[in-house]
Amino acid sequence: MRVVVAGATGRTGGEIVVEATERGHDVVGVARSADEVGDVPVHPAEELPALLDDADAVIDFTVPEASREHAAHAAEAGVPYIVGTTGFDDDGLGALEAAAESTAVLKASNFARGVQALLAVVAAGVEALPDYDVELTETHHAGKRDAPSGTANAVLDAVDEARGEELDRTHGREGEHLREESEVGVHVRRAGNVRGEHEVMLAGNDEVLTLAHRAESRRVFAAGAVDAAEWLADREPGRYEFGDVL
Repeated sequence: MRVVVAGATGRTGGEIVVEATERGHDVVGVARSADEVGDVPVHPAEELPALLDDADAVIDFTVPEASREHAAHAAEAGVPYIVGTTGFDDDGLGALEAAAESTAVLKASNFARGVQALLAVVAAGVEALPDYDVELTETHHAGKRDAPSGTANAVLDAVDEARGEELDRTHGREGEHLREESEVGVHVRRAGNVRGEHEVMLAGNDEVLTLAHRAESRRVFAAGAVDAAEWLADREPGRYEFGDVL
């Protein structure tokens, strides 16, 4: 299949180019300016519409502003669209919903298989321990823009769903006040070149349960994104989740 990778010169985008190429796919890169990743040509972003004429899928790991435009182009061309960009506002999410009316759209905050397992285990743990306090800590590289991470927000959504209520997300703590039963602590760290770490702690009844996932390489995200592209290629228009792929 022919795969267009938007953000091909980025950290994860470059890994996606390598992963898709090694699987035997015809890969074309797109970035803010022309370049090259290995032997794969990278075209300026404004050339994306023309590149979609014979594409089977678009994989997008860029920034929300660019992804909104990429989603619209993919929808107009009827090309399945996979997006790993995080940090969308309501307008950005609305653009993805609009694109899904014309093509298959799969958005995921994390394409690691282990994270999907973490979400399921966190939900099970919260359901089994309904009165325990929940705290979340996530760590990423110093260059990550959005905080908390998209994965952290997905974990928090899983906690809310399992509890049957929206907990108050307390981002760090300062001053003097007692922890409320209705809150979940959210702690964000940005340092070095950390690929991604997420840890959920459930504490109560004189015991602590810790559930965690750590990505050792960005290649795990690339592999998941290419899995999604292969799976989504022949799907009908609509919204899909990475859990559907697994």
